[in-house]
Amino acid sequence: MAPNIEGVEEPSYRTLHNPRQGGYKPTFFVFVLVLLENIGFVANMVSLVLYFLRVMHFDLSGSANTTTNFLGTAFLLTLVGGLVSDSYMNRLNTCLLFGGIEMLGYLLIIIQSHYAELQPGACEEYRCVKGTKAFLFYASIYLLALGGGGIRGSLPSLGADQFDENDPKESKHIASFFNWFLFSVSGGALIGVTVVVWVSTNKGWDKSFIISTVCTFIGLVFVALGKPFYRVRVPGESAFLNISQVLVVAMKNWKLKLPQNSQELYELHSSPEHELGERIPHCKQFRLLDKAAILAEGTKPDKWKVCTVTQVEEVKILTRMMPILLSTTLMNTCLAQLQTFSIQQGTLMDTKVGSFDIPAASIPVIPLLFMCFLVPIYEVFLVPVFRKLTGHPNGISHLQRVGVGLVFSAISMGVAGLVEVKRRNEFVNHNKRISLFWLSYQYGVFGIADIFTFVGLMEFFYSEAPKGMKSLSTSFSWLSLSIGYYLSTVFVEIINLVTGKCTSSKRGWLEGLDMNKNHVELLYWFLAILSIVNLGNYVYWANWYTYKRDIPVEPINQPVLTETPSDSPSPLGWGQLIFATKQGERTD
Repeated sequence: MAPNIEGVEEPSYRTLHNPRQGGYKPTFFVFVLVLLENIGFVANMVSLVLYFLRVMHFDLSGSANTTTNFLGTAFLLTLVGGLVSDSYMNRLNTCLLFGGIEMLGYLLIIIQSHYAELQPGACEEYRCVKGTKAFLFYASIYLLALGGGGIRGSLPSLGADQFDENDPKESKHIASFFNWFLFSVSGGALIGVTVVVWVSTNKGWDKSFIISTVCTFIGLVFVALGKPFYRVRVPGESAFLNISQVLVVAMKNWKLKLPQNSQELYELHSSPEHELGERIPHCKQFRLLDKAAILAEGTKPDKWKVCTVTQVEEVKILTRMMPILLSTTLMNTCLAQLQTFSIQQGTLMDTKVGSFDIPAASIPVIPLLFMCFLVPIYEVFLVPVFRKLTGHPNGISHLQRVGVGLVFSAISMGVAGLVEVKRRNEFVNHNKRISLFWLSYQYGVFGIADIFTFVGLMEFFYSEAPKGMKSLSTSFSWLSLSIGYYLSTVFVEIINLVTGKCTSSKRGWLEGLDMNKNHVELLYWFLAILSIVNLGNYVYWANWYTYKRDIPVEPINQPVLTETPSDSPSPLGWGQLIFATKQGERTD
């Protein structure tokens, strides 16, 4: 095994040259599922706030908060999909399992949306949903969250695994894969916010949920058909278990003194079962965690008493990612407003184009059209230009790409506030509804932000992750969304509470059902100011972050340790990445 440019000894990829497996061919099946599943999922993202408002009879803030809680949970549960596909099942089977769970959620919500007797009466309080109706409601939306989250936690890595990071000819296609992944998401979302939203508005919610179910089922069939062509990673030990071991052992050893020579830290070097595993050399960051790799004198090696340097370095990599993750969550709080309050704004605007009435929830079609148009331009034309200017293989670095997106998200919130001022002034003072297309400005600017940040984050987390934690790390992109949605709920509650006490009218900015009496524009501008402050925070952490290939490492050349911890890992041990090894081999 030869060390790569990052100082990391890579596992053996004995079948990456199998012409039937890997490359762009199997990613076609992945893109089909991405497109079809997002037809329903994104349609729900933008329209469920109206379902909660009109069918479940929640009030304005209750509908917004229930929507953001649902979406926050869906993206949080991507971590479950990532952990399962890294540790217990291969990525394909994980997608199929969670796809079945998502379809069960659709079945329950179809039943409740079809039968009026299973829906609550008008109440304007989410607390009015009780008994069987509450069980059916919450079971359906959180099964949808679990199923959709599991798919998102495993599917990006399934596609990216089809390209060998160690082969320069293949590795350059990983960035392209994530660009086309976003294109597929946007394409599915475009169909969802037009066709599915129109059906829910004009033909009934039950029919729109049926369309979502059928699309998801067809997508799952397609991704299963690609099985003979996938390079399938065999799951290794639990990433969660490895992380827990490092933290627990480091705390147990907190009194021990770190050796001056890092070569005295514990590592397994030539144990046969680790020959195929990734081995990460020691680096000097986060030295406190190094205490987990101290084997106390007279102590028999045990995996809850000592961890390997590789295990510790895997946790260090994830730790370095955390400030980047947390610095991008506010952008997704901004996104949550466009999927809740901006949709509600649209219901008070002129939705007519000739004789056609556009559903308010379809207004996100504008940024989606931008994204479907700009992603190919970025991939085909801009990346080669940036590559020549910067010398970077991807045109600009992952973190630079994310930073550009954060700038546009702040601009989007500023624009959204101006549009809301115009809408309310025209409505209140002149009894006139401005065109729905005024919302296209804030959506269009945010669409540009998403092109940069979404792909930049996903590729960053995938490329920087340890081999055995690719799915878990890629799920951090969705975790950023999750935290952003939960923050939105917190902001709405706090703003209503504080402004309800401080204003002379004793009415919160976002309280009640009448948006013309609210001050949504102040929420937008508050988020714009926070976004500018957060941009400075992000720039600091982006400058602090060191890509793993640039981290100075200390080579470990200590004598071979032949004694391994009790209950030591199987051949599918820490950080291991293995692909199918024979022509036509299946890994279930």
